[in-house]
Amino acid sequence: MVRRRRTLRDTVKMYYTYLLESQKDLGGYIGYTNDLKKRFLEHSHGKVASTKNRLPIKLIYYEAYLHRLDAKKREQFLKSGSGRKFIKKQLTNYFNH
Repeated sequence: MVRRRRTLRDTVKMYYTYLLESQKDLGGYIGYTNDLKKRFLEHSHGKVASTKNRLPIKLIYYEAYLHRLDAKKREQFLKSGSGRKFIKKQLTNYFNH
């Protein structure tokens, strides 16, 4: 039997808070997930109601957390007025290009 080498990804489950930007209307979408690659593909292929009419989309920011509730709370914060100000400040160079 051949043993597969364990990686950090095999042992640590991460949760992600992310920001997408619509290339159609330049609007943002904030969400959280435990599988960022899979969720981004779902958005990109029009499988998410909130973004399917705003394609194409681009992943412009994400944060990783060890606990689901931390990612969820961060998503809620980023959707608030203070959170949107944080994103604008954090991504100053991106938004001013």
